[in-house]
Amino acid sequence: MADSTVPLTKLIWSWITSRVDAAARGWIDDRSKAIAGGNQKALFLAFGLVPRKVGKSDLTFSETDLNAAEAVRPGWMPGTWTLDQLVRTYFVLSYPVGDSSAYVKTLDLMYSTGEVGELVALYQALPLLPEPSLHVLRAAEGIRNNIKAVFCAVAHHNPYPSEQFSDDQWNQLVLKCLFIGVSLRPVIGVDERANEKLMAMLVDFAHERRAAHRPIPAELWRCVGPFADDRAITDLRLALTTGSPAERQAAALALSTSRHPAAKSVLAEAPDLASSIAAGEFSWRTVAAAEASA
Repeated sequence: MADSTVPLTKLIWSWITSRVDAAARGWIDDRSKAIAGGNQKALFLAFGLVPRKVGKSDLTFSETDLNAAEAVRPGWMPGTWTLDQLVRTYFVLSYPVGDSSAYVKTLDLMYSTGEVGELVALYQALPLLPEPSLHVLRAAEGIRNNIKAVFCAVAHHNPYPSEQFSDDQWNQLVLKCLFIGVSLRPVIGVDERANEKLMAMLVDFAHERRAAHRPIPAELWRCVGPFADDRAITDLRLALTTGSPAERQAAALALSTSRHPAAKSVLAEAPDLASSIAAGEFSWRTVAAAEASA
């Protein structure tokens, strides 16, 4: 086991032992020791058996737990994980890295043969794996997956994409979120990784949706505002005046973050929204909530 994983596995083991009975604890301990010895077959078999041995209950973490997670791995957000996902991650982290190429091949076998629940656990574990740069192509494969749960395992509550993806890979993740109707709010780094090329792609996407008489996701404008050009400002004015309530709020928020010379005057065309922003009455969180309930 790589030294960098030791604090992680200790923390995860402490969480596991407080949530399973003695029989399950004994089984996990026995299997993890075999896996730590480099037994690939033991890893594959144990990984598949986890739900049968421990169940799939949701996990409840205290603030202390979440602070501990942040301390051992900044950006790690296990608050939405289930018990089987936690145990599966423990097994993967128990497997020795050894030769990097052989290690990646082992993981590739797990990704290529895994069912949905296994894939979700594997993709969620990406930010915890040693040698993170080795897994970029695998993570990019995850955002191309057509199963929403698997895609969200990469896109949501996961710091790995924002840390490791190229701009092109990142832009595809954001665009797919909007295309399949997945919120941007749980995407870590959504504001920090916004870029000019993404802005242009999103404006094109908005034009396509409008031409097809389909609704434009309000959250789309979140990544447009900071890099808005003349064309984007025109579209934001249109969204501000003719969009749904959520889209009008989103356009106003986007304009408030824009450095474009015309942004302030366009926002002033909707004084009610401008004053609401100044008063802190809505945010991207409330925009996402409004759109989800529409």
